[in-house]
Amino acid sequence: MSPGSGLAQDAQIKRGQYLVTLGGCNDCHTPGYFFGKPDMTRFLGGSEVGFEIPELGVFHGPNLTPDRETGLGTWSVEQIATAITKGKRPDGRELAPIMPWHAFANLTAQDVRAIAVYLKSLKPVANKVPGPFGPDERPTSFVMKIVPPPSSATEGAASE
Repeated sequence: MSPGSGLAQDAQIKRGQYLVTLGGCNDCHTPGYFFGKPDMTRFLGGSEVGFEIPELGVFHGPNLTPDRETGLGTWSVEQIATAITKGKRPDGRELAPIMPWHAFANLTAQDVRAIAVYLKSLKPVANKVPGPFGPDERPTSFVMKIVPPPSSATEGAASE
């Protein structure tokens, strides 16, 4: 290790922390957030509340900590970067549409790497989130629904 590499890694982790904070990752990936009481002892450990997307199913913000069983512990920095920017998990599954990877695809390679390195630096949290659940499966936890307005309300708004 060269004399300055520890400082460079520390700076990269700080940058990743800044970007994760700015990106609002805490919102969908920290238990308790949607109840107004985020559990910061399990920061980015995965949400107990899922998003229901009509015709697709229910998706929970997964555990982003480096826990090997329930989080990103077996993912490489490159695999995390691919998920953030291309919406693809190492197993080939596409991330749920609620994950704003299309927006994150515009981040610089250095910023994406900083986020991934930061996530790998976190304290592991053992927390397996429910799901995902297909459109015909019954979720086992709290769900936020994306509900379209009634068709009559849409028609009324169009005529005004």
